[in-house]
Amino acid sequence: MVVTSTRDSEAETLPSYDRKSELMAFDDSKSGVQGLVENGVEKVPRMFYCEHSNDLSWGVISASNSKISIPIIDLTGIHDDPNLRDGVVGKVRYACEKWGFFQVVNHGIPTQVLDEMIKGTRMFHQQDAELRKEYYTRDFSRKVAYLSNYTLYEDPYADWRDTIAFSLAPDHPKAQEFPAVCRDIVVEYSKKIMVLGYALFELLSEALGLDHFHLKEKGCAEELLLLCNYYPPCPEPALTMGNKEHSDGDIMTILLQDQMGGLQVLHDSQWICVPPMHGALVVNIGDLLQLMSNDKFISVQHRVLANHQGPRISVASFFRTPISKVFGPIKELVCEDHLPVYREISLKDYMAHRYASGSGISALLHFKL
Repeated sequence: MVVTSTRDSEAETLPSYDRKSELMAFDDSKSGVQGLVENGVEKVPRMFYCEHSNDLSWGVISASNSKISIPIIDLTGIHDDPNLRDGVVGKVRYACEKWGFFQVVNHGIPTQVLDEMIKGTRMFHQQDAELRKEYYTRDFSRKVAYLSNYTLYEDPYADWRDTIAFSLAPDHPKAQEFPAVCRDIVVEYSKKIMVLGYALFELLSEALGLDHFHLKEKGCAEELLLLCNYYPPCPEPALTMGNKEHSDGDIMTILLQDQMGGLQVLHDSQWICVPPMHGALVVNIGDLLQLMSNDKFISVQHRVLANHQGPRISVASFFRTPISKVFGPIKELVCEDHLPVYREISLKDYMAHRYASGSGISALLHFKL
């Protein structure tokens, strides 16, 4: 007997599917996934269908039965006590070599600021759709952009997620370019996240055996992109994903997440949940730092599950080099025993290949020697 899924049975009775038209209609609405929810959607549109979804039989370790978790690193005293700092550098090295992810606590950003950043993100995405539409665009040169799915037309399926993006460094948007509902907190949060970013780049440099200013002097913190993500409640979470499997196309990401959960990291071929910790921030290595470290540090696949409950809110701070800057494996990390793994590239080269190929497989493979 051949067993077929409900979705397969339904697909056999559906008329010819015009995916492009559905994508264009969704994009033209300029109200994102939240717009679908506001209009009372009860079924996940076909453009969001994911073959894997969040089926717990698909190699997933749930939070309830997993005894494995990403490292948690306390940054207390890193600027005052050399012995404490050396210990933290060792923990950062381990996390970056074995996990590519870790959480930091006592990082210097007040919990109140973190909570206000979550609140500001929620207020933008929950305001009237007509107000959100003013910022909707696929012009990525704009410093403030609201959209749903960066690679909507390239990916095999759309994610159940909307984003308001802010390009904040080296040049801030003008005051009038910010949405009034979250302007003040975005500016305040970005200033504090830059300070933390500098401190983390010093620790990462030392963990690589380099001078503590090395990565900063390489331009790793010259650009900051803030992605304020909003994952509305999903009527059929088994059919789609909040954010499909991917690695980050930057140097380093600092993630603020609310208490909803859903983030998972691929570790030893298993999906490990990253439970929210109030006041903590998640840090992960991007593809470009894996390249620069010549595979000493790893950039790993991660994803976000869709959920009946919600919304889930997260704020990802992407640290990047200028788009035309050429970089490769750091010379101090290359020798006869450790030959270069990658060729020199620019962020422009990397992003062009990444967008052309869509999400999923790491774009780093394309640049290996």
